[in-house]
Amino acid sequence: MRKESSGNADCAEDEAAVPGFCGRPDMGELLCAAERGTGCMKKDITIIGNAVVDVLAGPVTPEAFESGSQAVKETKLSFGGDALNEAVILSRFGKRPDLIAKVGRDEAGARVLSFLRDSQIPADRVIVDPQTATSVNIVLVDGRGERYFLTNPCGSQRRLTEPEVRPYLADAAEIVSFASIFVSPLLDVPAMTRLFKRIKETPGRILAADLTKAKRGERLADLRELLPYVDYMFPNEEEIALLTGESDPFVNAGLLLDAGVSCAAVKLGRQGCLIRTRDAWYRIPAYPVERCVDTTGAGDSFAAGFLWALSEGMPLRERGYFACAAASCAVEQLGATDGIRSLEEPMRRFREMLAGPTEEPAP
Repeated sequence: MRKESSGNADCAEDEAAVPGFCGRPDMGELLCAAERGTGCMKKDITIIGNAVVDVLAGPVTPEAFESGSQAVKETKLSFGGDALNEAVILSRFGKRPDLIAKVGRDEAGARVLSFLRDSQIPADRVIVDPQTATSVNIVLVDGRGERYFLTNPCGSQRRLTEPEVRPYLADAAEIVSFASIFVSPLLDVPAMTRLFKRIKETPGRILAADLTKAKRGERLADLRELLPYVDYMFPNEEEIALLTGESDPFVNAGLLLDAGVSCAAVKLGRQGCLIRTRDAWYRIPAYPVERCVDTTGAGDSFAAGFLWALSEGMPLRERGYFACAAASCAVEQLGATDGIRSLEEPMRRFREMLAGPTEEPAP
């Protein structure tokens, strides 16, 4: 059965509040239908993080804030959150993801659970908290595809806690993805360290982790107890630069290795990625896209692509290529997961990339 939480700590961040989602489906019916899920099946990859409703609009220009209104090409109600995005993409790639996340017992939460059901993703480990509002994020996308978020600091994506996650770790999958360090302030560095240690107590289990921007001025040294448990880390170049104070992705990847991470895959946006271990490195170019519509979820798509390739036993270099291929599909549609419908197109691009020029040299 799905676990319910009754905790509701004070808000931890001063961000713009987002109004609740409106509309009136039969919430009880949606919750029960999603809860049935397929929780008894063996999972390939466990993903820990958030699951939210996204309301997207674009392209938006700064004039919208001066004129008071603006006509845009597209608006969309969608679903997102780092963990949900990874789970959805992995499911579309044919994997069986195991999602640990949190929503409120409200209309937006019911819609998230219904979406998971429709996406063939079990929701039995999605905590439903009657005292927390499901996060509804406003996503404004500009003409270059760059996105700007308005989020609720009291929403469910900020309220996931260590006691809610811990009971599900004993039988987690052989690959575990912690979808974003620093998203929930209740999962501070000591709490994450305890969870990561528990995850790695199972012999052979692989732990991957992604980053978002540090919110309390954390530096790399503050993560010294946590990072040795991490096998793969997927920061983007800006996120890791905030932790290290360095701007060079190659140097920053090396600093992650020095701190105990086994493999650092630094996402470089339109420049692809840089992957570095203690024994090898690869500078992999991005797949060229005709038009970048929306970068929402591109990093999650990269992570999902990398994890899929890892679970398939691909060599490290090929994992990077497939991750970049997946990310390229994600940016061509509005919405975090709308650009990836199956394995077919990312695989076609992956093969095209492998047949093309070799990766760029690292510094």
